[in-house]
Amino acid sequence: MTALASTTATQVVIVGGGPAGLMLSHLLHNAGIDSVVIDNRTVEQIETTHRAGILERDSVRLLVDSGVSDRVLTDGHEHAGIALRFGGLSHRIDFQKLVGASCWLYPQTAVFVDLHAARVRDGGDLRYGITDTEVADVVDAPTVDYTDADGSRHRITARIVVGADGSRSVCRPLIDQATQYFREYPFAWFGVMVQAPPSAPELIYARAPEGFALISQRTDTVQRMYFQCDPREDPSTWSDDRIWAQLHGRLAGHDGFELKEGPVLERTVLPFRSFVQSPMRHGNLLLAGDAAHTVPPTGAKGLNLALADVRVLAEVLDRTINKSDDAALDTYTERALSRVWKAQHFSYWMTTMLHHVDGTTDFDDLRQLGELNALVSSEAGSTYLAEGYTGWPQH
Repeated sequence: MTALASTTATQVVIVGGGPAGLMLSHLLHNAGIDSVVIDNRTVEQIETTHRAGILERDSVRLLVDSGVSDRVLTDGHEHAGIALRFGGLSHRIDFQKLVGASCWLYPQTAVFVDLHAARVRDGGDLRYGITDTEVADVVDAPTVDYTDADGSRHRITARIVVGADGSRSVCRPLIDQATQYFREYPFAWFGVMVQAPPSAPELIYARAPEGFALISQRTDTVQRMYFQCDPREDPSTWSDDRIWAQLHGRLAGHDGFELKEGPVLERTVLPFRSFVQSPMRHGNLLLAGDAAHTVPPTGAKGLNLALADVRVLAEVLDRTINKSDDAALDTYTERALSRVWKAQHFSYWMTTMLHHVDGTTDFDDLRQLGELNALVSSEAGSTYLAEGYTGWPQH
């Protein structure tokens, strides 16, 4: 047995130092609760991994009101709507008019940078670049062991362990007698980062006979775009011209809309999967974010769900630790999953409404167009989309 180089006692150990783990650590700090954050990635690896960049209204409020940073308001881009494009025409869903809310284009890497800076500013105990994490005794006296970059073995003892360590979570399998719910999709997204000016001021969700496409933005000179593809597609075999041909074909229409082209900087294929595990708690171990659930990216819900989880979890841990209310832990799964299942439905709805599935009939295609036409011509339907996209109020 390897000798331990150190043992640290804390109130909460958080496995996973991405945005969810850091936000939880920040909120616990605000409540006077000590935590240690560990992650097997380095800070540089997380900062340079490009991920989703749409924040709901309450995610923005959480960053600003909790004292992380207001950079999302100065450097982010407020989007007061999106465009649904089908039949060669774009139809704008006006979020502000319908529900009085917006979302913000702000990359996940920027959210991480802000949270990491806030935890460093406040003296947080952050340990990145570790390996061989082992979580034990989660029912009675949790411990987390890991190896640091120098090969030394360390232990953290805690009252609570939180698994915020993503879809390949080492904590998830420790939830006893859990039920897992899956849905696999027969398509993926071919994602590209391109060097070009924005083609539109807001996101465009396009439905075409060839399949779905999404036109997003990143900066004044770099944009993110996606189109539906086979999950087995090898992105390295695609030339820039072939990629642009696919995107132009799916965005073509009668209104003269044109994409602005540029060199393709990055290409990847993103498989689609819906997943939920219940319960999200076993003993003194609780899960948050992708460790407990994943959604298709169509509804821009992944990061926002993770932040909603840790907002609830911070309240639960405040009651448990500061107010000696152990029964609070029992409320976490139900409160978190209430929002998770709403988001699963919303993401599934947008996905099935906009994507083409091989083997469908003309009836299926015309029914899909009928659904889109009904949505954009109905204030009630458009309001449902606007409310779900900008985020349901936190309870």
